Parts: sequence; C-alpha cells; structure tokens
Amino acid sequence: MYTPSTPQQPLGSGFGAASTTAEVIAGIDLTGRTAVVTGGYSGLGRETVRTFLAAGARVIVPARDTARAEKALDGIGDADRLQVWPMDLLDPASIDAFADRFLATGDPLHLLVNSAGIMAAPLTRDARGFESQFATNHLGHFQLTARLWPALVAAHGARVVQVSSLGHRYSPVDLDDPHFERGAYDPWVGYGRSKTANILFALALDARGRDSGVRAFSLHPGSIAGTGLEKHVDPRMLKGAGMLTEDGTPVLDPARGLKTPEQGAATIVWAATGPALDGHGGVYCENCDIAPYGPDLTGRTSMAQSRRLYGVQRYAVDPDTADRLWTLSERLLGLTFATAATA
Repeated sequence: MYTPSTPQQPLGSGFGAASTTAEVIAGIDLTGRTAVVTGGYSGLGRETVRTFLAAGARVIVPARDTARAEKALDGIGDADRLQVWPMDLLDPASIDAFADRFLATGDPLHLLVNSAGIMAAPLTRDARGFESQFATNHLGHFQLTARLWPALVAAHGARVVQVSSLGHRYSPVDLDDPHFERGAYDPWVGYGRSKTANILFALALDARGRDSGVRAFSLHPGSIAGTGLEKHVDPRMLKGAGMLTEDGTPVLDPARGLKTPEQGAATIVWAATGPALDGHGGVYCENCDIAPYGPDLTGRTSMAQSRRLYGVQRYAVDPDTADRLWTLSERLLGLTFATAATA
C-alpha cells in the first residue's frame, strides 16, 4: 500500500463555488495540446470541450452516436481542432478500436477527461453481465485509460480527470458483489458505488503514474439540471431536494452546488489545467479546490441530505481499497494496466 503524495485538504486556490470556466482558464494556453473528453457532446462535458477549444487545444470526443454528437457540437469552436470518433463505453472492442486509432497517430495525449456517465439507471446488464452503472462509469473508463496509457506517458506531463459526484456518499464500492449478482439492486446505491470507484481509480492511478509524469484527479462538479444525466430521476425527487422549483425550473445556488454549466465545468477545467495543481495528484476536488474530508456518513444518505454536506468520504480515498479495486478491474476486464509502477 502507498501513501498519497498530496494531502486531502484545500490549497486556497482563489476560486470558489461560483467560479466559471472562463475564470479558471484565464491566462492558460493549451495550443499544441490534445485532449480526449468522454461525454463531451452534452452538459458539463460539452462546456469542458468548448473551454479547451477556446484555449487552443485539439479535442477528440468519443461518442456512441457520432451524428448526434457532431450535431450537438456544431459551431462550438474551431472545427479544425475538434473531432468526434466512435466509441461505446459498454463495448470493450469499441474502446480498443478508439485507443488503437489514437495510438496510431503517434500523438501524445495531454488531457484525458473521463466525464461520460449514467445515473440511477434501472438494473440493466451489458453483454458480459456487468451492471451498467459500474460498467459505464468505472470499468469503461478504466479500460480506456489503460489503452491510452502510452500516449499519456508520451505527453511528459499529462492529467487524467475522473468526473465523480457527491453521489459517492451514497455507497462505498462492493468489491465482493460489484454487479448486484447476490444483493438486491438499488439504482442510487449502484450510482454511489460507481462514483466512489471513480475517486478510488484516480487515487490508484496517480500513485502508479506520477513517476511517468501522469497525474490523476477526481471531483464533484456540482449539480446542473437539464444535462440529461437526470433522465432516470423522478422530478419529484429533484423538487424535494431543492434542485427544481414546483414549475420545474432549475434552481441556481452555487453555495449548495446548484450551478450553471459554466460553473459546474469549472472544477473539471481547473483539475485538468490549473497550475496550482502542478506537482499534486490523487485528490478529490470540489468548487475549484481540493476538498476536505466530509463528515462520516452511516447508512443511506438522501439526495437532499447530501446536498447539505461537503467533502469526500474517507472510504473513497482509502489506498488499500483503491488497490483492491484496481486488481478487481483488471480481472473483470481481462487486462493488465502496465504503468511504470506495475510493469
């Protein structure tokens, strides 16, 4: 087991809950850098792509439906620096094909933002029998990052950003029953497990990648209604949590994590590009800064309760659990993630 190199405590970044992507990217030039942003054609991912393009980066957006993605991204920035390539996070062969295509270019990969995800979905399983939230939100991104690893190392200073959520507070990972094959399925518990897995993956990846110049971060961006992520959620629940008014209008209150896309994506952009994080890694961030530890939670935490809390649960940044999840992920996917620390 390893000791995280960066303390899980705020840096005093100078930014906050209401900071926007324009504010955190100010003065940062991404010319000559390449980024891959999963989920980059909607919601926070789309705003992240727009911001990277505005700062001069070349951006590749993987998408299951490329026509839909291209339409959503039309006019977002310099078309010469934006590409949409096919990929499905539930299809291992398509992930390999995407990575092979990228590696064949010989280009380094400077920024990998793993933003795509599903939330509180009914129980569905992929062709392998894997529960869809764990498979999409964690395992698909684990495989993608593993396959793109040579390009990340070639950047000589890459960052991998795992977009997690306050939803990690709903549940630790269950390493013995990750796909609800024995226990009863609960969509919010499934979501919580997958979001905790995002944080643990960033912790383990940073420990293995830092000697190769690859640093990893996880974060909660805030909650933004209307992105499509909430399509499986009963609007009455969102109203009860204070996220929607009675007529269905999204509530904006950055102090409670209820943000615009520009505010929500700011923490993603800060984690990917912020100079304050140079030399740091493996930490969970909120509101454009490293988050503190949150109060320990026991039992099921409701959406409304979670919104009044802050910080990261200690079970989500436990190095031993991160190592065990890494081993489980390799076994489930049938691959060896050969970083310098494990090669």
